[in-house]
Amino acid sequence: MESAASEILIDGAPFFRLYKDGRIKRLSGTENVPPGLDPKTNVESKDVLYSQEIAQSVRIYVPGTVVTSAQKLPLLVYFHGGGFCIESAFSPTYHNYLNALVAEAKIVAVSVNYRRSPEHPLPAAYDDSWTALKWVASHYIGTGPEQWLNHYVDFANVYLSGDSAGANVSHHLAVKITNEKLDGMNLVGIILTHPFFWGKEPVGDEVKKPAIRAKMDGIWRLAYPTTSGSDDPWINPIDDQSFGRFLGCKRVLVCVAEKDVMRHRGWYYCEKLKNSEWGGEVEMMEAQGEDHVFHLNKPNCPNAVAMLKKVAEFINQGKA
Repeated sequence: MESAASEILIDGAPFFRLYKDGRIKRLSGTENVPPGLDPKTNVESKDVLYSQEIAQSVRIYVPGTVVTSAQKLPLLVYFHGGGFCIESAFSPTYHNYLNALVAEAKIVAVSVNYRRSPEHPLPAAYDDSWTALKWVASHYIGTGPEQWLNHYVDFANVYLSGDSAGANVSHHLAVKITNEKLDGMNLVGIILTHPFFWGKEPVGDEVKKPAIRAKMDGIWRLAYPTTSGSDDPWINPIDDQSFGRFLGCKRVLVCVAEKDVMRHRGWYYCEKLKNSEWGGEVEMMEAQGEDHVFHLNKPNCPNAVAMLKKVAEFINQGKA
């Protein structure tokens, strides 16, 4: 007979296993790579602590051309995915993606690491991400603690982005920035890739199989044990009566994948946003034949290359 310590409570393979004694075994997203000069893209990166209190850092990326140019560059603040439970800003998956995006778009990027569930259940990731964004904004005068942000960033051209759980974070911070202004930072837009939104009732042709819906509900409850459920505004902001009204930017790009179980939520987000009081510009991009975060798993496939170019184009079209 298995002891409680070895009994599996949630089998999230191939990503994680949660045991009845509260331990989590992460099966992917555990590898870290150091920052530095990437020879393929000529992008340079470094890690900087943004909060001593929670011992969390960001990884900052600058293109190789930045040191020879007096022109300041748009800023992308990026939040990694992983269901709030796995991955980090320092994994090879995100390091490689941001090297490629920074080189393509000629931007500065700040990739935020945050505390993860279940050791640090939500709202810890939201709180950490907001702390990081405030730290980034503190550089707008040019006298902040990090010289790359002081010298190279155009704070009139700021974007938030993330994939999956990170896209969820990006949306909520774009709302929060409306109510709690960050001096000197102009949020132009957000880019939501395969966003982790859900709800109790299916939308459109969304999967109706009880087992799949129960698994999605379980992943959310693992991340946020005190949640009110799958219609909690943190996971289902789209059905909130105030949806769109307080979104603190005027441009949104949502990227979805045809085979992704969350595809319909991405389309639903766009439709509801267009019909809300928001009044901004929303764009959609759907990758045919692809699944969740395919662009991270197959970065050189044609659809991933096309999406990278679309994101770069979206950011550069919004230059003030």
